[in-house]
Amino acid sequence: MRPAPHPGISRIANYVAGDLTLAGVASPALLSANESPLGPSPRAVEAAREAAATVHRYPDADTRALNEAIARHHGLDPSWLMCGTGSESLIEVLCRTFAGPGDEVLMPQFSFPMFSIFANAVGATVVTSAAPAFTADVDALLAAVTERTRLVFIANPNNPTGTWVDRHAIARLVAGLPHHVLLVLDSAYAEYLTDEAYDAGHAHVTASPGRVVVLRTFSKLYALAGLRVGWLHADPDTITLLRRARFIFPVTTPSQAAAIGALCDREHAQRSVAHNQRWRPWLATALGKAGVEVLPSGANFVLARFPGEGWRAADERLRARGLLVRAIAPLQGLRISVGLEADNRAVVEALSR
Repeated sequence: MRPAPHPGISRIANYVAGDLTLAGVASPALLSANESPLGPSPRAVEAAREAAATVHRYPDADTRALNEAIARHHGLDPSWLMCGTGSESLIEVLCRTFAGPGDEVLMPQFSFPMFSIFANAVGATVVTSAAPAFTADVDALLAAVTERTRLVFIANPNNPTGTWVDRHAIARLVAGLPHHVLLVLDSAYAEYLTDEAYDAGHAHVTASPGRVVVLRTFSKLYALAGLRVGWLHADPDTITLLRRARFIFPVTTPSQAAAIGALCDREHAQRSVAHNQRWRPWLATALGKAGVEVLPSGANFVLARFPGEGWRAADERLRARGLLVRAIAPLQGLRISVGLEADNRAVVEALSR
């Protein structure tokens, strides 16, 4: 006999991260985790290296210098910002602060798995709304809201599909949600979407204090996935509540320094955006010409779908050529990160055959 976990834990399927190694291949192409193929800014790396000399001291628990840097970069008030160990930790603390047994956490079908994992972990009930064309549907979300709904999560652009909804849809959702519901917009891939119809959601945070939170990350465009730095934009009262339930020291000193360095290197960030703007549409078009269905994407990856069990054969074909992508079984597809030119061409060549 042993102590039993609460029922929510038993509802969680173990999250399996993407493979990092491939038998018989010394250096496989890692196209499974939506990482930046250009890597981090040299200024970020150097800042982390210098900060490593002080790791015998605890980090700044309030990440004040980093908050100031983020605020300057995005034109926000630093007192409305909070950083965490990647946006994953911020999703967890949002669930822990605002939901629990008897509450509902709502999200569209095919959402980022961490939303449901942490909702279940706090004992809340996960509710999913229909997502026609694999995209969040505002009407379906609003229809699924009940008196028990506490949180609504939307990743925009969405992971794993890459699809996104425009600013008008987000505005309609904010206006339609009752005041007992907190809307969380996970805008992890916002930097990659330059379409004027897109809105990361920050204006809603200030216009509707206490009702909207925006999540951002340094893992994607800024290529600091290994250092785990995320941040959220929320009103000060919400942040006060979240601080009560978060880690005391959420971001290491080298991670804070690297994030500040990354923000200072705008040229490197612009190169990363330009690379994605060139190769994401190229990859989608080339796969389409090869007869592969590709969902429209606003992120740094594409979701390629194959009928029936075809995705399994496609995955094996890519692995045989040293290419690691992410299989998404419920979507009968493969999530393929935009890589370097040689990797992108290798993917298309393998699937074209």
